[in-house]
Amino acid sequence: MLNYEAVKNYDFPEVTHTYTERDSILYALGIGFGADPVHPGHLRHVVEGGLRTVPTMATVLAKPDRWATDPRTGIDFVKLVHGEQDVVMHRPIPAAGTLRARSQIGTICDKGAGKGAVVEVSRELRDQEGELYASVRQTVFLRGDGGYSEHCGKSDEPPAALPAAPTTPPELQVDLGTLEQSALIYRLSGDLNPLHSDPDTARKAGFPRPILHGLCTYGMAAHAAMQALCDYDGTRIRRLATRFSSPVFPGETIRFRFWRRADGTYQLDASVPQRNTTVLSHGVLELA
Repeated sequence: MLNYEAVKNYDFPEVTHTYTERDSILYALGIGFGADPVHPGHLRHVVEGGLRTVPTMATVLAKPDRWATDPRTGIDFVKLVHGEQDVVMHRPIPAAGTLRARSQIGTICDKGAGKGAVVEVSRELRDQEGELYASVRQTVFLRGDGGYSEHCGKSDEPPAALPAAPTTPPELQVDLGTLEQSALIYRLSGDLNPLHSDPDTARKAGFPRPILHGLCTYGMAAHAAMQALCDYDGTRIRRLATRFSSPVFPGETIRFRFWRRADGTYQLDASVPQRNTTVLSHGVLELA
């Protein structure tokens, strides 16, 4: 059972992450850049010489180890799923360099017995001089830990909800394909969970075959936004937040939809049309 005090006060070590242009290229390839090998917008993210990073690469840099497996937390790790992801960009991430971050726990909210619990984890990516590059926040949903507050009496207010996408037709729509080997490429950016590579593990988790990483689908949302709204200029993305609704299977096509709001920001969602399944929802996109 989740131990509120142990989780709330979890002492994350600072992580220093040195990466190369090769790592930046590999991340871009993992979220579909290079699918058009002659398009300048693709090439500037996958070829050396003036190489640019995709802003959502922030999700794979200086991240903590699998802290929720620490027995002191009491978390039922097997039933943990990624709930939401939110990245705010403060300046473009260099194509190669060293960034550091120390994660911290925010909200811990008990949704009730049998309903799970929600935990927010955030970190700030800074260089060696302390300059801030990105603020990264993720929400994890602990399906097996609902009702923990009955024993400790502690539960925080739930995090602010992201807005649901409109029911009106979208202003823009982008279809991006994935490869049968997309998960095998993306995992090389750091997430080696066998759920995404081992058929036996996937079947034990209830899936017919390995699934695509949620953060790969999230990165593809940035790719779609760059294609549809930014002329492939990722420096224009200031924030991308979304909720994970359902997994994608490698080889499927993902449809991203965008709605412009009165304040100039966008809402978005994503689906797999062939299964009529929403895979990302409650998306928010802010551009410079």
